Amino acid sequence: MVEIEMARIPAGTIVLHDARTKTRRSAALEPFEIAVYPVTQEQLAEIVGVEASHPRRPAVEMSWLRAIRFCNAASEWEGLDPAYSFDGEQVTWHVDADGFRLPTEAEWEFACRAGSAAAQYGPLAEVAWTAADGLSAPADVGGKHPNLFGLFDTLGNVWEWCWDLLDPARYDEYRVFRGGGFADDAHSVRAGVRRGGHPRMHHDDVGLRVARGGFDGPDAAQGWSAAVDAERAAVDAPLPPGWTPRGR
Repeated sequence: MVEIEMARIPAGTIVLHDARTKTRRSAALEPFEIAVYPVTQEQLAEIVGVEASHPRRPAVEMSWLRAIRFCNAASEWEGLDPAYSFDGEQVTWHVDADGFRLPTEAEWEFACRAGSAAAQYGPLAEVAWTAADGLSAPADVGGKHPNLFGLFDTLGNVWEWCWDLLDPARYDEYRVFRGGGFADDAHSVRAGVRRGGHPRMHHDDVGLRVARGGFDGPDAAQGWSAAVDAERAAVDAPLPPGWTPRGR
């Protein structure tokens, strides 16, 4: 089997910034595990049974829903409790499960920064594949220097899906992806940049990196809370032009 190599990330605190609402929030994290590399085509091929034309490149064209289903498939492959259940396209995260899952946004940024307060954890040309490299597709994983947690490609190469909603008041069910991709310039390839898309959206520069770790407490863990999501979604006024109506 193609192993999913995991790194143990210590407990800590991360401050997250929302540019639209101009708010900051602090998230206290328990220790967790996160993959050393983005999920590769080779891993996707073995676990899901699709073709791997470039085995060491990150798996892309991955919608958020497909990434969630990959996590469950990898858990079942390893004999772990799946982290997610489905009701149509509605996904529930069972936070006490020990299976593979998407990192929360707080986990992802904490793991990416690895103690750095800078926009990038090292000189960008040394740690990330970006538009400056002139690539037309993602590069093999592990080709640049890792961060201090030993993680490769958290910046650049491909964006990586997280569990969290992007901005439910404005974008309804859109989910977050982080990190920047091979075609992005330096401004987008920063630890604090937030982007997102519809759960069925897929692109040639969006993949995933799996995490593991179960936690006590219903519907809340590692900087995420269902109750806070509901508060963020509440808009007691007509929606501004261009905002996505709830329920679409």
